Amino acid sequence: MNIIRRPRRNRQSAAIRDMVQETRLHPSDFIFPVFVLEGSQVRSEVSSMPGIYRYSSDLLLDEIGRCLDLGITTFDVFPNLPESKKDRYATESHNPDGLYLQTVRAIKHKYPEAMVMTDVAMDPYSSDGHDGLVEESGPASGQILNDETLEILGRMAVAQAQAGADIVGPSDMMDGRVGHIRRELDKAGFQQVAIMSYCAKYASAFYGPFRDALNS
Repeated sequence: MNIIRRPRRNRQSAAIRDMVQETRLHPSDFIFPVFVLEGSQVRSEVSSMPGIYRYSSDLLLDEIGRCLDLGITTFDVFPNLPESKKDRYATESHNPDGLYLQTVRAIKHKYPEAMVMTDVAMDPYSSDGHDGLVEESGPASGQILNDETLEILGRMAVAQAQAGADIVGPSDMMDGRVGHIRRELDKAGFQQVAIMSYCAKYASAFYGPFRDALNS
């Protein structure tokens, strides 16, 4: 037969298939989300994600060590905070002595080879539970204040970089936040800290479970 394309040539042996395959997934290609909560020797399963747990920082360090042994090198850290630590301005997000930033420091101290990504958003720290600052009064009452939120996110990102974050991950969906965070990081001397934003998480089946995991 006069067949010009014979792609079976590239499938005839394992060696050829390995050579020409377009995509090869490896543990180092993935970012593993991990959840930290207060306490010691505490492990709490996320009901909407069976097999995934929130850990106190001591147990989280052990979990990260096990993941590194499996070849997973990058971790996105999320906090689960009690309501007593939350307020309108998410001030706990840039508290250097708070659970989240202390945990980031501990991870980088014990596992300097690990790549640590942090979450930049107000909702884990906000008493309103939103990713942005909420207007409390006037004709715009109940609306998210975009530009005022950027100031909070900038402080949060710089504090995370100071704690040792390699990548900051804005997940807040505010307009202009990547540019603002980049300027704040550069101004503070963190030009090497990367930004990996994601803003369409509401289209993911993980959106609800993540809100569950963070209790936000």
